[in-house]
Amino acid sequence: MKSMKVILREDVKNLGKKGDIVEVSEGHGRNYLIPRGLAVPVTRGVLKEASLIADGRAKKEERLLKNARELASRLDGMTVTLPARAGEGGKLYGAVTSRDIAAALERLLGRKVDKKKIELPEPIKALGVFPVQIRLHPGVQVEIRVNVVAADS
Repeated sequence: MKSMKVILREDVKNLGKKGDIVEVSEGHGRNYLIPRGLAVPVTRGVLKEASLIADGRAKKEERLLKNARELASRLDGMTVTLPARAGEGGKLYGAVTSRDIAAALERLLGRKVDKKKIELPEPIKALGVFPVQIRLHPGVQVEIRVNVVAADS
């Protein structure tokens, strides 16, 4: 069975990411990947383009990691106080979610924190102090405390 090398122009599930050089069967390359614009055959010019894409990806990843570490140092050990309406026994009317925590962090830091990065196994439904993990980047995570207090009604 013949094979060919192609450079991916898009991320292709189970094959690779944009800019990767992969070896595929000739039929898969010519009949599926190339006509759909997902890949191009390997040539010298295309190899240079692929190396530029890889360099760009590496620089972007480095910048994201630096930003995540910087934000982690600001967040480390921080306590965020969130007022919430509560009934008797400290039970909340509703719940405190990762969206509420992200909004409070944005107000405090003046910088957006993605709510999807806040690891809250389940919404907070009581008054008190709760530890919350924030995974800013693979390998960079920080723990903050969320202090849920009764709101003045």
